[in-house]
Amino acid sequence: MAKNKDTAPNAPVIVIGLGRFGTAVARSLAQLGHDVLAIDERPEIVQKYASDFTHVVAADTTDTEALRQIGAEQFSVAVVGIGTDIEASMLTVLGLLDLGVKEVWAKAISGKHAAILERIGASKVIRPESQMGKRVAHLVTGTMTDYIEFDESFAIARTRAPEKAVGKTLQEAGLRAEHGVTIVSIKTRGGDFTYAQATTHVHAGDELVVSGPTAKVEAFCALS
Repeated sequence: MAKNKDTAPNAPVIVIGLGRFGTAVARSLAQLGHDVLAIDERPEIVQKYASDFTHVVAADTTDTEALRQIGAEQFSVAVVGIGTDIEASMLTVLGLLDLGVKEVWAKAISGKHAAILERIGASKVIRPESQMGKRVAHLVTGTMTDYIEFDESFAIARTRAPEKAVGKTLQEAGLRAEHGVTIVSIKTRGGDFTYAQATTHVHAGDELVVSGPTAKVEAFCALS
């Protein structure tokens, strides 16, 4: 059912749990050209999405033998979208790891759930509601027009150039030295984003893409 393990950009992916999160991930992967093995324990859900993905299977993924029978060990990447049933989430992640799946991404619904998934070996734990909530909160403040937090210690934001930098080059403004952030790129009004260089001039109304420690990025954006 699956291709051999590989790490190619279009490698097949297992997505387990076809709730809103899992379905959105599976659809995006399919649009990117991946073969998707979509799994859910509910037959009615499997029937609903039968024509949407490469393979759609009804299975109890808490049973490692059931995972083996559907060929899970042939995949190198899996996404576990089970959220409401924490025990099922944990057992599914453990089963995939036991079968040798190299990368297991898993959704968590709470901090404790996330901590458990990390301890049992999940490659990446996602808390979509929490992460989106933080993003919206930052955007609502008006100092950022986009914000992504990669983990608790690193973030990237899009924000207006602070007034103190206007009329200067980035080197003259000394933003990195003073604020501990890196200016990745800059966008002038009506123009496109370009890579930021020491000689890049900052004009009123310019937008900056800034990266660095989360607290420092937030403090810098508050200057705008």
